[in-house]
Amino acid sequence: MAQTKQPNVMTIVAIGSIPLILTLGNSMLIPILPQMKSELHLSQFQVSLVITVFSITAAVFIPIVGYLADRFSRKKIIIPCLFLYGIGGLIAGFFHQSFPLIMAGRALQGLGAAGTGPIAMALSADLFKGAQESKVLGIVEASNGMGKVLSPIIGSLIALLVWYGAFFAFPAFCALSILLTWIFIKEKKKEEEPPTIGKYAKGLLSVFKQEGRWLFTAYLAGATCLFTLFGILFYFSDVLEKTYDTDGVKKGLILAIPLLVMCVTSYITGSKIGQKQSLMKKLIVLGLALMTISYATLSFFEQLVLFISILVISSVGTGLVLPCINSFITGAVGKDRRGFVTSLYGSVRFLGVAIGPPIFGRLMEWSRPGMFLSIAGLTLAVGILVLLLVHVNQNEEETKEKEKPHLSSERLQPAEER
Repeated sequence: MAQTKQPNVMTIVAIGSIPLILTLGNSMLIPILPQMKSELHLSQFQVSLVITVFSITAAVFIPIVGYLADRFSRKKIIIPCLFLYGIGGLIAGFFHQSFPLIMAGRALQGLGAAGTGPIAMALSADLFKGAQESKVLGIVEASNGMGKVLSPIIGSLIALLVWYGAFFAFPAFCALSILLTWIFIKEKKKEEEPPTIGKYAKGLLSVFKQEGRWLFTAYLAGATCLFTLFGILFYFSDVLEKTYDTDGVKKGLILAIPLLVMCVTSYITGSKIGQKQSLMKKLIVLGLALMTISYATLSFFEQLVLFISILVISSVGTGLVLPCINSFITGAVGKDRRGFVTSLYGSVRFLGVAIGPPIFGRLMEWSRPGMFLSIAGLTLAVGILVLLLVHVNQNEEETKEKEKPHLSSERLQPAEER
């Protein structure tokens, strides 16, 4: 089913700006956390809550926002959420001497974040089809990655003025994304009345009954990538200051190296996978294997250049996994329920981000080798689950399932049920 109107380049730019804003919410603050800890006399656990509160709030509200996006429209949800995101930054910035008010601002930002990145994934699948959809989803993930690359540098630069200046940068970035979204994203009007909550829930239960085993495995893989990524960033930011006496812009640039590798890998992966689900599965397993090798090896090395070189291997792995997971998730259901399914995936990703810093903080106090070997064991286990539970139709390249209203139950299901 061909599209009647091809979205232009600026539509892609507008969609890409949404997860970019989302990423800044955490990554831009990573370099300033040690200084915030010192200025406000916080514990390691307390400062990790700056990331955790934002992410948990987003995770809780994402499914609700996803339903609203399905019932009304993506654009009508994204724009108000971006406003909330910016206001939360202003609250945290103006009341930077009060840790509880910073937490309140971060919680409001988390509520705004609930209607950004995950809805952008659903929007990409609405506006683009087939191999082009996978490419745009790769761009969305690359935009997410680029935000992670730029944000430590931006955060470090702003912190040269005042450590809390990053909070005031959020409204400026949000205003730009709001403008792009308002002008360049054009959604088709719904031809049918949206389903009632009862019918909507019944349809979702049907989806998870048919596709639940592989779908939850895909969710777990995405969450694991974000959990390890933000946990490592939290650890690395602390180590750069304490062990290597590195801060400021130099610190931001060092933190950006593995993120840049992940960003480039995500873009290349998204542009190459098309609709080849068998290839996607292989890349997911390969990516998790690379992460396992990298984390296990890091437990034996502390020298900075060598550490970064090995860490880059895990970044390649993450860049292989996330675009493939995105394409699997957006293809799971039709447009009418896609917002909820992608949003639930977003919730799981945010939970991964939320628990990363506090868990890594505890592991850092326990044992450095134990920390890396533990997360290597986690990525290995998830890779095995993907290998065993995600089954694809070997002839999917000859089909056009993506053009159907929802995924065929024969397309992706446990082998013994086919």
